[in-house]
Amino acid sequence: MTTTLSQGRTTTLESWEPGRVARWAGGLYLAYVLANVLASLTGHIGLSDTQTLARTIAGDEPMFRVGLVAALASGLLFVTTAWALYVLLRPVDAAAALLLLVLNAVGVAIQCASYLPLLAVLAQGDGNQTLTGLTGAQLESLATLSITTYQVGFVTAQLFFSAWLFPLGWLVLRSGFLPRALGWLLLLDGVAVLVWFLQTLLAPDHPAISYPMWVIGFVAEVGLALWLLVRGTHPRTPTRGPAGH
Repeated sequence: MTTTLSQGRTTTLESWEPGRVARWAGGLYLAYVLANVLASLTGHIGLSDTQTLARTIAGDEPMFRVGLVAALASGLLFVTTAWALYVLLRPVDAAAALLLLVLNAVGVAIQCASYLPLLAVLAQGDGNQTLTGLTGAQLESLATLSITTYQVGFVTAQLFFSAWLFPLGWLVLRSGFLPRALGWLLLLDGVAVLVWFLQTLLAPDHPAISYPMWVIGFVAEVGLALWLLVRGTHPRTPTRGPAGH
């Protein structure tokens, strides 16, 4: 695969300096995490309950809008992080690297689409003429339905965010230039996110089942981001898979 430079030269993805790509990936990953935190703190977008999110939209719309922008920005940052990791890890195994990119992109698309029903809730506060014939109870039911739809979409995206961690963890293990401990943590994080996905849909009254996921996810993903940003790549030559030539 090649890309053309403005000066007319061409370069392969494999020729990009791994240390620079690693630091870009780490910086983007960390920016994604921070954008998620901002979305949660300002707009309560992410893991808040229906009542909290509804109160935020109705009572503090400007902050909710800031949170929504941060949430959408986090999606962009996440998929560009996956692309940077694809460039970095493609020499290890091209097929697995492409898989992690595709799974991440699908998850981001679903999550960003899940924010759209929240616009129906915003429309109530904007005095939208199409809603003037509805009673207060009907408007409240519409808001609850919209937020519930968003939550289901948000949770659905976690299935793909769980899946992308498996090729990512496997590639880190095989890379030879990233700590193997991070690879095992990423694989464990994939299991943890899958447990959270299943718990939310199958056992919503037992959230404690998924509590360990937060610690594992923080250590694995923030640890990878910081390692890439600060340390870059280890100088050892990566182990190439059969599809990485």
